[in-house]
Amino acid sequence: MSEVNSVILEIRAGVGGEEAALFAAELLRMYQRYAQKRGWQSTLLDISYSSLGGVKEAVLEITGDGVEILKNEGGVHRVQRIPATEKSGRVHTSTASVAVMSRPKEAKIDIKPEDLEITFFRSSGPGGQNVNKVETAVRVLHKPSGLIVSCQSERSQFKNREKAIEMLKTKLYEAKWSADQGKISEERRQQIGTADRSEKIKTYNFPQDRLTDHRYKKNFHNLEKIMDGDLDDVLKIYQKNPSVNQ
Repeated sequence: MSEVNSVILEIRAGVGGEEAALFAAELLRMYQRYAQKRGWQSTLLDISYSSLGGVKEAVLEITGDGVEILKNEGGVHRVQRIPATEKSGRVHTSTASVAVMSRPKEAKIDIKPEDLEITFFRSSGPGGQNVNKVETAVRVLHKPSGLIVSCQSERSQFKNREKAIEMLKTKLYEAKWSADQGKISEERRQQIGTADRSEKIKTYNFPQDRLTDHRYKKNFHNLEKIMDGDLDDVLKIYQKNPSVNQ
């Protein structure tokens, strides 16, 4: 593949209802904070909120030197804690899935205009309210592959349409390198999994203040700092070991 200095990071709430959506929102903030600390540029391309302000799905673009290390974050992330809504004090287990796709500097993907179905809608915020009064957000369906991408980061239809098509090119590029003859990227499917509790690469155990990376059998403590984007120690193991996602 071409040299990478940009990745598309997708976060989806998995098993656990509203608690999973709240955890997905915290993962999104964690990656945004880490990007800020590394001096990387992060752009929230698309987001879908739950009724209580959690995140059902979010798409984040991160650009900068060394961002390819985030490829190792792809997989199911599991959280164990007592939700704020839990009255009996029982620990719940929920999940969120993360998929990370490389955006090459030059993705040579030809997309035919007739293969695209483009629709416009209003950007929405937490609780479902519309952020904008005009339909500036863009959804693009690529008919041959069935891939759908959305973008609502910009204030104009034109710019959101451009970004959505770039996102589509990235996904098609990944599919081209990762799967046979136009099938949706197997790598991406493996990363997302079924978001079941048993399919996990990491567990965030809040009662025990511990993050466990199950692939490397490593434990890290001080979850508060980790969730605030202090990921340097956590990601160092990727530099010392071959990537499990490459």
